[in-house]
Amino acid sequence: MSVSWWVWALLMLAIAVMLAVDLFLHRDNHVIGFREAATWSGIWIAAGLLFGVLLWVWQGGDVAGTYFAGYLMEKALSIDNVFVFALIFTYFAVPAAYQHKVLFWGVIGALVFRFVFIFVGAELLDRFFWTAYLFGAFLVYTAYKMAFRHGEQTDPDRNLVVRLVRRILPTDPAYHGDRFFVRIDGKRVATLLFVVLIAVETTDLIFAIDSVAAILAITTSTFIVWTANAFAILGLRSLYFCLAGLLRRFVHLHYGLAVLLAFAGVKLILSETPVGKLPIPVTLGVIVATIAVSIAWSLRSTSARSETPEPAQRR
Repeated sequence: MSVSWWVWALLMLAIAVMLAVDLFLHRDNHVIGFREAATWSGIWIAAGLLFGVLLWVWQGGDVAGTYFAGYLMEKALSIDNVFVFALIFTYFAVPAAYQHKVLFWGVIGALVFRFVFIFVGAELLDRFFWTAYLFGAFLVYTAYKMAFRHGEQTDPDRNLVVRLVRRILPTDPAYHGDRFFVRIDGKRVATLLFVVLIAVETTDLIFAIDSVAAILAITTSTFIVWTANAFAILGLRSLYFCLAGLLRRFVHLHYGLAVLLAFAGVKLILSETPVGKLPIPVTLGVIVATIAVSIAWSLRSTSARSETPEPAQRR
């Protein structure tokens, strides 16, 4: 799918306007409640779906179906980001009022990093067919780790980039409101909130490798891949505040995400064999069914646990 430069420019402008509106409305650093988060999640999801409808009118059902498949894939994988963000915020005891600002700038970084990854990955797949086997194998391996090593705890303080920042930049181990840098004794130093931002950015960078490779298994159209990523990421902050209190219910969701990654890896490998690319309706069906089953399984399991009476204590 070839897209003119002015279409790219118009899309970038629209995304910039949406981000500016979001930043303006949250400039007071208030604590975001569930109702506000749900409203904004609805707005971002509506924007993503509306863009798919516009694609349908402009380019037809095949292109729109490819976009929706990529969007659903990215939206599902972004839930795993929420788990890690919750871990980081808990570890660093980030005040609730400042979490939105960290996630906002984290989204900006994610958009930039994924833009680069998408163009590099698409170019590699177009030029060297064998990279499809490498990306496919990487996705299958990532799926294995997500399914069987998901419960392993990671220490944000052991993050290599975070340690490097603390070594290079003078850092004050405290929060100074919502500021990333302050002056102490005439010296400009980074605050703990900046360290948190770096932790969020680096972990999202790792997630970006998985998610970009997964969506490239659906299509190598840079326009479709990036727009699906962008609209999924734009709602990541609202999704976090919606799901932060419900994460303990999604106990089996990582198995569903692992299935999606493995499916994407196999799909990518098959695309360079006589089997060819799987039809988009099949891809959409697998994504929707996998997400639905894993969420229903999780909710049923946690509901059964909550209804099980605790054994009586011996006296």
